[in-house]
Amino acid sequence: MARQTSLERTRNIGIMAHIDAGKTTTTERILYYTGMTHKMGEVHEGAATMDWMEQERERGITITAAATTCFWRDYRINIIDTPGHVDFTIEVERSLRVLDGAVAAFDSVQGVEPQSETVWRQADKYHVPRIAFMNKMDRIGADFYGSVQSIIDRLGAKPVPIQIPIGREAEFRGSIDLVSMKGYFYDDETLGAKYKVDEIPGDLLAQAKEYREKMLDAVAEFDDQVMEKYLNGHPLTEEEVMRAIRAGTISMKITPVLCGSAFKNKGVQQLLDGIVDYLPSPVDIPPVTGVDPRTGKEVERKSDDSEPFAALAFKIMSDPFAGQLTYFRVYSGTLKTGTPVLNVTKGTKDRIGRLLKMHANKREEIDEVYAGDIVAAVGLKGATTGDTLADEKQPVLLEIMKFPEPVIAMAIEPKTKQDQEKMGFALQKLAQEDPSFRVRTDEETAQTIIAGMGELHLEIIVDRMLREFKVEANVGKPEVAFRETIRRKAEAESKYIKQTGGRGQYGHVVMTVEPSEQGKGLEFVNKIVGGAIPKEYIPAIEKGVRERMETGVVAGYPLRDVKVTIIDGSYHDVDSNEMAFKIAASMGFADACKKADPVLLEPIMKVEVLVPQEFMGDVIGNLNGRRGKVQGMKVRAGAQAIEAAVPLMEMFGYATDLRSRTQGRATYSMEFDRYEQVPKNIAEAIIKK
Repeated sequence: MARQTSLERTRNIGIMAHIDAGKTTTTERILYYTGMTHKMGEVHEGAATMDWMEQERERGITITAAATTCFWRDYRINIIDTPGHVDFTIEVERSLRVLDGAVAAFDSVQGVEPQSETVWRQADKYHVPRIAFMNKMDRIGADFYGSVQSIIDRLGAKPVPIQIPIGREAEFRGSIDLVSMKGYFYDDETLGAKYKVDEIPGDLLAQAKEYREKMLDAVAEFDDQVMEKYLNGHPLTEEEVMRAIRAGTISMKITPVLCGSAFKNKGVQQLLDGIVDYLPSPVDIPPVTGVDPRTGKEVERKSDDSEPFAALAFKIMSDPFAGQLTYFRVYSGTLKTGTPVLNVTKGTKDRIGRLLKMHANKREEIDEVYAGDIVAAVGLKGATTGDTLADEKQPVLLEIMKFPEPVIAMAIEPKTKQDQEKMGFALQKLAQEDPSFRVRTDEETAQTIIAGMGELHLEIIVDRMLREFKVEANVGKPEVAFRETIRRKAEAESKYIKQTGGRGQYGHVVMTVEPSEQGKGLEFVNKIVGGAIPKEYIPAIEKGVRERMETGVVAGYPLRDVKVTIIDGSYHDVDSNEMAFKIAASMGFADACKKADPVLLEPIMKVEVLVPQEFMGDVIGNLNGRRGKVQGMKVRAGAQAIEAAVPLMEMFGYATDLRSRTQGRATYSMEFDRYEQVPKNIAEAIIKK
């Protein structure tokens, strides 16, 4: 089967937004107008097509990035729906990694909200060009111009309106396209499916001219011909203006802004035009670079069917019918079903069983994929998120995704004996799908501990166990994931010797430990010269250190960010073995760390509270009482936005407390920021536990 849509006519996009900015509704409308859905799914009724997991429908928030294909004006648009809740930022990072462009949806009443900032920064990190969609223009308090200003103030970006609204709130009737200088009026009877293009209303003409000038001012510099004509006062054609906007968008110098109300079906067709006209195709972005695992040299892969196959797995899902689905983005080359493929990250060979093109929760089987495609494969056994799949004859390792360590943990136990076995299987499957979720067994209590990025994250995991795997479980109170580290350098020598007739044990290691920068984990350096310890025992020494790190030396929490240097040791021809060196290393590491001023660390959260002026004093006082440090205040949407850094252990139960202090009028969001040393008196209490 030959390629149906050329690369130039392909768009891989995501819709990113703050929770409740109307992202899922916008995606739904796009699918409706492009003819993929016959009945619109309404989030308010819990029936949206993209939100296909049951919990998402109930909570009305999007959890998993489902990938969908649709067509508009003979262009093929692959949409990845991304979650907007802060506990799921890992999902957002994953999808941004494989996108070429994005639509940032904003609630035009609120403007830029905390989560929009987080997602925006992530999109900057992966160099994703975007257009902005000011949604909910029909809502009371909708303020298009104020929201555009908030993009400048809060995101430091350069928004360029290419449309302005006609009316606002209940009077919102359509928009003025500043490129064609025409008004688009939506028909309420046909749910906005029909609209008429007409002259600009007289009372808005002066404003439209003013904003067109501002737009031309901002975009002319991105196209030399346009610049020349504009400076000389010559009229510009629509194609020329669009060419300049497109160039500015793809180079990430500007963000075109459109407006509408997805819920009221207004402005969605123009948004689709914007996606096609201004967001990049796979050909418009730089070739992806990676490393050849055989030589360690950097190689690049162009977005072209004739290049060797290279793809990145960005999502794993278990599907009740097909088993494990691996979603991947093809960067270069083509792949047929049944062909062998190399998992470069794991160093294993695999075979693609079936290839599926996904539409939210319906699917179509295909027999070949091409550069630029986003598809799901059945039959890839060991693949996990972030793995590179490539042609085995010409392998390439695309970048390794870094996933954050969990900050919150809770004990979980099955309700019945039957649930016991099923629970292990369910947790293993869920951990495979979501790299920011971890499972371990507490050695002392033998309890199963689950850890994740926030309370909501873990609630949804427990919920999914019940729904998808029919496992009932009881959960303990959420607990903070403390860490340990050391503050200075220390040295230790350790011998593990058992020599009692027959084969003995002999391991002798001398090492130094010292602090390393935050986020490094373990830096392991082998400085053994002259064979004091044979090379084959070094991996065992590292393993001994790694295992001992997991139980710490202060209060049994994982020890992180330490540099270990092996400087000397000795061995015995007969009695030395890997086990003896592993034990010696583990003992030596613990001794050295105890001498190196070990301390306890706690996760510090970046908290933002949006609160009406009259409750501000009380809220700040309460944050200070929770060991919070207020870092700034801004006025936003008629309320005060308080930014603070607060230890996670002090934030449990905050939602209820905040509601009662502010009569339910304040909202807050928080995300993990960094680890910091626990104050002495609190550390002592934790250690006693």
